[in-house]
Amino acid sequence: MTVRSGPADAGDHEYRWALPSVLLGDGGDGRPVRRSTRDWIVDTLMFVLACLVALLTVEEMRGQPEPLLAVEQVTGVLSCAAVWLRRRWPVALAVVTTVASTYLELVGGAALVGLFTVAVHRPFRVSGPVALLNLATLVPFVLLRPDNTLGGPMPAMALGAAILLAVFAWGIVVRARRQLVWSLRQRALTAAGEARRLERERIAREMHDVLAHRLSMLSLHAGALEFRPDAPVEEIARAAGAIRANAHLALRDLREVIGVLRHTGSAADAAGDEDETVPDRPQPTLADVPALVEECRQAGMDVRLDLDVPSAAPDGPGVEIAPAAPDGLDVEVAPAAPDGLDVEVAPAAPDGLGRNAYRIVQEALTNARKHAQGAPVTVTVSGAPGTGLSVEVRNPLAVRQGARVPGAGAGLIGLTERAELAGGSLGHGPTAEGDFLVRAWLPWPADRDEEER
Repeated sequence: MTVRSGPADAGDHEYRWALPSVLLGDGGDGRPVRRSTRDWIVDTLMFVLACLVALLTVEEMRGQPEPLLAVEQVTGVLSCAAVWLRRRWPVALAVVTTVASTYLELVGGAALVGLFTVAVHRPFRVSGPVALLNLATLVPFVLLRPDNTLGGPMPAMALGAAILLAVFAWGIVVRARRQLVWSLRQRALTAAGEARRLERERIAREMHDVLAHRLSMLSLHAGALEFRPDAPVEEIARAAGAIRANAHLALRDLREVIGVLRHTGSAADAAGDEDETVPDRPQPTLADVPALVEECRQAGMDVRLDLDVPSAAPDGPGVEIAPAAPDGLDVEVAPAAPDGLDVEVAPAAPDGLGRNAYRIVQEALTNARKHAQGAPVTVTVSGAPGTGLSVEVRNPLAVRQGARVPGAGAGLIGLTERAELAGGSLGHGPTAEGDFLVRAWLPWPADRDEEER
């Protein structure tokens, strides 16, 4: 069995000494594996078995010619010593000892060990012909070295064939079991690698969602200062305050994400200190979309939100509408819902669904700030359980003024992946009316049990 994994993949086994080296990850890069403690024990037992078979056969050779006894003894000793090479050259050992056993008796034990080794360490296309060669050598051996104690050649050939087939079947079973264990181990390693890849993608997506919005707000306020260097001192102070506030928010969000990465639950449990456990950072929901839109309005964007989803409290009070600050320079977000928001109460959408919808709206607004600064943006969120949630963000394809905000171009790609992972779809592009439209649909289960499934 060829080993492709390195020693680092072996893991910390409690009974490492009891496992064969091919299952411990030794022998990376196709090099011969190093024998484990179990391998040395098995090799010693195989050597002892070959020697015992040879010693038992010596008693049956009394009265044979002296030259034949000398040849038997030499080949018997050499074949038993060659058993220690069975892992490096299993096929060669099996073929040589099998050919020698056509007439010689003392190599019979080594031939059985060679057949077993080939069955364990080589595929059937190699071990099968070796087994057939062993069966073929029975005929000349029985005819040239007859044993009258078994009642004739036929019983002798039947007994010999039974022993050979039993040893070969035993080796096949051992090989099949090792292949099963190896495949399960490789599957576990593959699953772990896939989990790490997905986690890295999730972290990258979270970092992008968190920071792109804040940094684009910083760019917007800084652009306003650059565009109006002669603005009143009060407006410049408000813009500088907006930059400072958004920078602090960006740093806070970054610290939260990095804190989740540094302080995993397993590390905290290993340390035995519950106070060191850092919970997952709070995730936004659909109820936070009005605040997101208000923040964009306070930064000077012309945004209108139409939120048409079932409410968490149908009989609850309405939300007061507060106008946005003039000139978009005041960064203090009003606690009430902004002007132009068609909102009555907090949406009752599931947290996962609301988080995905929030991220889609957030990234679409960020793109609008980057590529259509000053253009009006319309955000429409509608849906109901059983029909799904639809999110549309539309803005005119206006000619951009001022410096272009740099970007990696991965925001919409990440939104498409997010929607597809949630079981929905997302499309974006220009429309016939001259607008740029981001449209997403996300599934909304009809009942709570289906939602939990």
